[in-house]
Parts: sequence; C-alpha cells; structure tokens
Amino acid sequence: MRQRFSLARLLASTSLIAAVAMSLGGCTGMSKLSEVTGSVGPRAEAAPADPARAVEVYGERYRANPKDAGAALAYGQALRANGQRAQAVAVLEQATIANPGNKPLLAQYGRALADNGNFQQAFDVLSKAHSPDNPDWHLLSVQGTALDQMGRHEEARTYYASALKIAPGDPGVLSNLGLSYMLTRNLPKAEEALRQAYASPRASARVRQNLALVVGLQGRFAEAETIVKADLPPDQAAANVAYLKEMLNRNDAPRGAPKRTPVASLSQPD
Repeated sequence: MRQRFSLARLLASTSLIAAVAMSLGGCTGMSKLSEVTGSVGPRAEAAPADPARAVEVYGERYRANPKDAGAALAYGQALRANGQRAQAVAVLEQATIANPGNKPLLAQYGRALADNGNFQQAFDVLSKAHSPDNPDWHLLSVQGTALDQMGRHEEARTYYASALKIAPGDPGVLSNLGLSYMLTRNLPKAEEALRQAYASPRASARVRQNLALVVGLQGRFAEAETIVKADLPPDQAAANVAYLKEMLNRNDAPRGAPKRTPVASLSQPD
C-alpha cells in the first residue's frame, strides 16, 4: 500500500498517544495537575477527575485572582485537558505577562501553543522555560515535536537525543523519535525506536498504537493487529483493530474525500 504523510496533525498531542490518547503521548492528563500547582502555589491537591469539572473549579479560582500564577497554571492545564486549546493559550499568555520569568507558566504556555498549532511560537516560548545549563528533558521533547511539525526533522531529533541523555529509555521521547522517522518515511528506524519504547514497562497505550501503525505501514498488518490486541479485553481490541484499519486505509478514499486525523500523535508530555 502506498502511503502519503500529511504533516499537519499527523503527530500532535505529546502524548497522546493514547497519549495519540500523546501523543507522541501528548499527554496532558489531569493526573499531573497537582504536581504543577504545587510548584507555584501554597496548596497541592488532587485534581477533579472530570476535565469539565476541573475547568469549573480552577476557572472560579482563576477569575478570583487572574494574576495568581498558581491559579492560572491550574486553569490553563485544565483547559488543555478539556480540549479548550485557544482559551488555554489566552489564559496562559496573560499569566506570563503578569508573571514575567515564571518558568512553570512559560512551560505550560509553550505546551498550550503547541496544542493549538502555533509551533514556532511554542518552540520560542519553551526555549525561555529552561536553559542549556539546566535543561528539562520533558520540554526538550516537546520542542522536538514542534520542530517535527514545522518539517525540521533532523533538528527535532537532536532535541530527542538530548532528552534521552537525561532520561534514557523514556518511552514518550522514544515514541516521538519514532514518529519523527515515520514522517520522513524511514519506517525501519521508526519501528526500531518504537519497539524500544514499547519494551518499557512505562509505555502508554499510545506507544502500542504508534508501533502498530508503523508496522502496518510496512505491510505487516497481521503483526500490527497482534500488537494492538495484546493484553486487551475483546471489545477494546476489536475497536483498536478497526481504528488501525481505518488509519491504514485513509489514503484509499476517493480524491477530495475528507481524511481523518491519524492515530499517531506527537506527544507533549507534562
């Protein structure tokens, strides 16, 4: 099967994986929210499990004091987790203006910009959120995804390599690296990176999906099907197989027919 790759949204959220959930285990789950708020505010508390409820709770706190860094950070991440990308960008932009130099805010603002497709601006903002003498490997990985989205694949891979020096074997970074190779049609290298990610006990469902997609793109659909079905209940396995088929066949649609967003997504881990 001849496959053509579209850069836009081929790989976005992360982590997403699933996390495709991010991407590149774009993953911006609420499970990280208490850690983030605790770094800039007086209280670290469990985030509401429901994203919409989290938006309500943290939105009320933010509106009470929009200049409070902790409130803005929590609200911005809640908006991201709820898919309100443009609003997250607006909230976090104002927060960085009110709190210049706040690195946690800059990091979250950069992630929100990447979520929203503002890749060059995201890269520039994230560059201010950490420094060469004290790099954050999570942010290096997100910067790599932004570069991949802009078509700067070789440069992106240097960022993934730097991240992996700090966090060897991290499955999210390896997944991003694999998808970077997929974008340039180097499927063997993509599979190599994704198999390393998949071997990690910390690998997310996104990694499984990304590996299956790359294997399927090489014409080994039976093997890809085995990967997406492994260790899953029958109904979930069937749904994953159906989605994999849809992604692999998306370019078989008649010319002019709408194409769906691919399963694979560059992760933007928090």
